Amino acid sequence: MEKNIIMTKWIQKSQFESDNPSGHSFTMFDKSQDNGDVIGFAPKALMLSSLAGCSGLDVVSLLEKMRAEVADFKIEVTAELTDEHPKFYNKVKVDYHFTDSELQPEKIQKAVNLSVTKYCGVMEMFRQFSDVEIEIHLHNI
Repeated sequence: MEKNIIMTKWIQKSQFESDNPSGHSFTMFDKSQDNGDVIGFAPKALMLSSLAGCSGLDVVSLLEKMRAEVADFKIEVTAELTDEHPKFYNKVKVDYHFTDSELQPEKIQKAVNLSVTKYCGVMEMFRQFSDVEIEIHLHNI
């Protein structure tokens, strides 16, 4: 069984630095606090980025294998937090945007479906606590 280990260290105020198994690190902070000029990320927003990144990596790989690459691909994730503490994302919408002059809708649909239902572990984690909605948007150039 594969294990990932990270170390997160308190820096000051509401700022933490976290490493990654890749060897890189980044700053996280409470966006409601004054953090001066610190550039960083809010932990809950990072979860949404992880969801998009996980699924996006799957989709790009699958489209390449299907010989259905696109000129541009973006994922927009919109999430609603519960009102009560502990606040968590209970509704998540993932919009996949594909742009090309020769889009292959069937292959795109198949790649997204495989990511959502089979390959993306972050998507599966989100489904444990959120109502997740998926929508595919095709844009011709």
